Amino acid sequence: MQKLFKFFLNLIPRPILIRVSYWVRPLIALFLKGTNFTDPIDGKSFRKFLPYGYASVRENVLSPSTLSLERHRLFWLYLKNETSFFSEKHRVLHFAPEQSFYKRFRKMKNIEYTTTDLNSPLADVKADICNLPFDDNSYDFIFCNHVLEHIPDDTKAMQELYRVLAPNGIGIFQIPQDLSREVTFEDDTITDQKERTKIFGQYDHVRVYGRDYFEKLRNIGFTVTEEDYTATLSEEKIKKYCLAKGEIIPVCKKLI
Repeated sequence: MQKLFKFFLNLIPRPILIRVSYWVRPLIALFLKGTNFTDPIDGKSFRKFLPYGYASVRENVLSPSTLSLERHRLFWLYLKNETSFFSEKHRVLHFAPEQSFYKRFRKMKNIEYTTTDLNSPLADVKADICNLPFDDNSYDFIFCNHVLEHIPDDTKAMQELYRVLAPNGIGIFQIPQDLSREVTFEDDTITDQKERTKIFGQYDHVRVYGRDYFEKLRNIGFTVTEEDYTATLSEEKIKKYCLAKGEIIPVCKKLI
């Protein structure tokens, strides 16, 4: 059964997997129901999570109920425990909205919620992140997670994110990051998909971000907090929620 799950989850492109998941997911969640691990997004518990990965398969990381990965659950916990996102009125812009969050955010009465992407069927506004159709200073929260590694001109994208973020607003821009690498690596001469997956972690990524990612955001104008949020959590919670210990959340503010 586990080998079947791995085949299903890792060979099928994620957009197709998400569509199929609407009818497969409840069956898998029922099969894996237990008490060992908990998805903090919906509070449901399982005897194990599912494997997931492109370049390499990570065991016990994909929630059967929300399809959240480690980064999604960490993001949720940070928003819930450290911000006013769930309690105060905010204007929110969400790039490439994740299925784990989309319906939950859409139902929230305290936020004015706008989604955007070039291709996602969940996008309210079809837009190029390097040329956004939004006014300056429009949004109190901007979420742009695991998007910038796909964008050839990420400097222009960051400038646009800064432009539309309101003064004192918060942007969370998670990316896949190699913290052992000081300098970001990119090479547009590598076009073979298998080679790109091997080097960049996914066939449609254009770079591997290093520790200099945070400084690049600062050079745009953001005040950046490199939030190691798992360091504030107990080992028990890290294990219970299946989090990636040491993953950094880039919390970006526009202080004017």
